[in-house]
Amino acid sequence: MRKSNLRNIAIIAHVDHGKTTLVDGLLKQSGTFDSHKIVEERVMDSMDLEKERGITISAKNTAIFYKDIKVNIVDTPGHSDFGGEVERSLNLVDGVLLLVDSSEGPLPQTRFVLQKALNKNLPVILVINKIDRPDARIKEVIDEVYELFIDLGANDEQIDFPIIYTNAKKGIAKNKLEDNSNDLVPLFELIISKIDGPQADGNKITQFLITNLDYDPYLGQIAVGRLGNGEIKLDSLYSLCTREGVKNNQKLSSCFTFKGLSRIKVEKLEAGDIIAISGIEGVEIGDTVSDNDNPMPLPRIEIDNPTVSMYFQVNNSPFAGKEGKYLTSRHLADRLKRETLVNVSLKIIPTNSPDIFEVCGRGELQMAVLIETMRREGYEFMVSKPIVITVEENGKKLEPVEHVYLDLPEQNVGTITEKLSVRKGIMVNLQNNGSGRVMLEFKIPTRGLIGFRSQYLTDTKGTGIMNTLFDSYKPWFGPIPKRSSGVLVGDRQGNVTPFAYIGMADRGILFTTVGTEVYEGMIIGERNRVGDLDVNITKEKKLTNMRAASSDSTVTLRPPKIMSLDKCIEFIDDEELIEVTPKTIRMRKRELNKNKRVRETIKS
Repeated sequence: MRKSNLRNIAIIAHVDHGKTTLVDGLLKQSGTFDSHKIVEERVMDSMDLEKERGITISAKNTAIFYKDIKVNIVDTPGHSDFGGEVERSLNLVDGVLLLVDSSEGPLPQTRFVLQKALNKNLPVILVINKIDRPDARIKEVIDEVYELFIDLGANDEQIDFPIIYTNAKKGIAKNKLEDNSNDLVPLFELIISKIDGPQADGNKITQFLITNLDYDPYLGQIAVGRLGNGEIKLDSLYSLCTREGVKNNQKLSSCFTFKGLSRIKVEKLEAGDIIAISGIEGVEIGDTVSDNDNPMPLPRIEIDNPTVSMYFQVNNSPFAGKEGKYLTSRHLADRLKRETLVNVSLKIIPTNSPDIFEVCGRGELQMAVLIETMRREGYEFMVSKPIVITVEENGKKLEPVEHVYLDLPEQNVGTITEKLSVRKGIMVNLQNNGSGRVMLEFKIPTRGLIGFRSQYLTDTKGTGIMNTLFDSYKPWFGPIPKRSSGVLVGDRQGNVTPFAYIGMADRGILFTTVGTEVYEGMIIGERNRVGDLDVNITKEKKLTNMRAASSDSTVTLRPPKIMSLDKCIEFIDDEELIEVTPKTIRMRKRELNKNKRVRETIKS
């Protein structure tokens, strides 16, 4: 039976097309917040990293009320690296708002999230956003969306989607462009009329699929998800259906429903609603809370397999323990295990060493977000270069292949095409609209993209746009050229001096500033030649009784190249590591001692 008093929807889109801004508007205009309350922008992006990067990383839900109908809204990530979040989100809802920029049109991540929605046969409302842009091309964008639906194999019913036009920033929605609307009421009405209430029966056996986890220092683990059937009452016992089996006689400590961004305590929960419960410890995403006497688990959440892995290990550098709060292998293992409980797209594989853990995920961005989050929490550790995860099929080695979409200036096409070809990329499409920019599409092994993004941004002077989607597994493409330049490596511990810094000007580009403390084996710069070079960056100028030339005092220090975490992940080679602490990010050789590195090179 359909629940007429409920609607469960997700907002899906490419990165930066306005999902979170639209949710802000819906929250404000539904009366969820008091009129006198000041609400910050992008209120759904609660993580600092989300606000800094301008992207949604973790799926979140909120609830608004319109004409006595409760509308649960799930804000989803737009980036394919967070596909696990998207997968979980779509398990909660009965329809989606597909948000598309009026100028940019459907982009690669639009394809990714829409494919997920169509696979689940969810009805779609197309929202053309940013209609006030001076370069808006609304008719062409709508045609492109239709083409995308056809390309993704949508059926006739799915293609017959309603369209609405919005300016999310101003909180305006229009059924027709010429309408004189000044609020989001047309969008509210369209949601209610075009997306059905959830199919749920309160009289059936209780089935609550856990799709998200939260933690409260007083309540412990909080399980979030959709109550598919039945009821959940605070004073009743339930079973927990896990991977390993069924745990009976589980008692709840709290039951919550959602209003706005808040959890509201209740005694009883209604079928079809997005809810939260606490009191059951050891729950995982994908578990089902069901009837105590006759448990009926729901199918577990299935997501795309990881394609890259990185090794996380205990920091053993000379500066280990100076800045971090959590340093040991136990700290590292506990934190990574905790991450897998809330992030279903990550897998942790133990290694032969108790201090090293293999972390598998969907891409470099997902890994960078995890590393940065842990760093800010006070963890200190080291990570390796990302490597691709291969599979065996009929005795053949297969590797993941990405579909790469590039939007770049016309004058850079030759350079980028050449670099991707060297990395085993195959061009599958080129589109020149005569605007000075070109759209390129390549099929390329995932490992061919490791370290390419920063080169791409440099070559296009920061104007190039790059997006990737997992395509398939293909036979191993053979060797791919690695980083062409060597690195400058510190040969002793000390502080960088102005004299030594100036002396390195013709050797390459430095990553450190004057006064920075370095150690033997630490990477201090990129050499301008092939091969590594060990240098003394701490050398002092010898004093004499001769007066210095005036030129000595007018030497200008060239500023160093600042290496962010993302750039470091792309830059390092197989035998190099990134040392991550709460205050510092350093690159280093895996083996710090120069003589030992030389002996290992000779042996190999």
